[in-house]
Amino acid sequence: MKKIIKYVIIDILRNKIMMAYTIFLLLISFSIFSLEDSSAKGLLSLLNIILIIVPLVSLLFAAIYVYNSSEFLELLVSQPLRRKTIWLSLFSGLAASMALAFFIGAGVPILIYEPTPTGFMMLGTGLLLSVIFVAIALLAAVIARDKAKGIGIVILLWLYFSIIFDGLVLFILFQFADYPLEKMMVGMAALNPIDLGRILILLKMDVSALMGYTGAIFRDFFGTNTGLIISFLVLITWVVIPTWLSLRRFNHKDL
Repeated sequence: MKKIIKYVIIDILRNKIMMAYTIFLLLISFSIFSLEDSSAKGLLSLLNIILIIVPLVSLLFAAIYVYNSSEFLELLVSQPLRRKTIWLSLFSGLAASMALAFFIGAGVPILIYEPTPTGFMMLGTGLLLSVIFVAIALLAAVIARDKAKGIGIVILLWLYFSIIFDGLVLFILFQFADYPLEKMMVGMAALNPIDLGRILILLKMDVSALMGYTGAIFRDFFGTNTGLIISFLVLITWVVIPTWLSLRRFNHKDL
């Protein structure tokens, strides 16, 4: 298993797209912190970029890598290796590579300019989002045999988590404006790892007042140690469930 993980990580780190992604994050992070008059404002500006770019790149790169590695996977399956070992090794290598790219590209500037609890929260959230969307990408790739269809699915998933989900939430709030839905919003936040990450970081920045009464509800729950632990357990669940589902699918898939 370790040999497969090592091979995948080395192979990915040599990839020009991965290098470009890391350099892009590094340049944009240093630029934002340099242009803003305070590091806290720089962190807020960087938040919006991270929540858009990291899920998109993690989804697309992981899915394309799985499709391009189909012959390599067939070779491994023909060897006396358990499919569970092969798939978890592939996931571990991809997740570690994406997390490392994020840490170098965005984590290092954050630690230099904003080594505060808020900065560490953004770093941890970014790392988890990288791993979460690698897991989701692997699930999409193992379900769709056709490469073009699989890439289309991950793009639709990114649109859903980044844009459509928020639109649905606003629609529900508008349609049921006469009902007290604020507490329900806490539960709905768990249905989208991007939104959950955004809430955790904004609460650390102490800008929940901008969210109105809903912000007060979020602060009462997510602002506590119990709420914080539950939030990270939910994010970890977003890693475990797609990985488990993709593993089950891979175990029974005819390569």
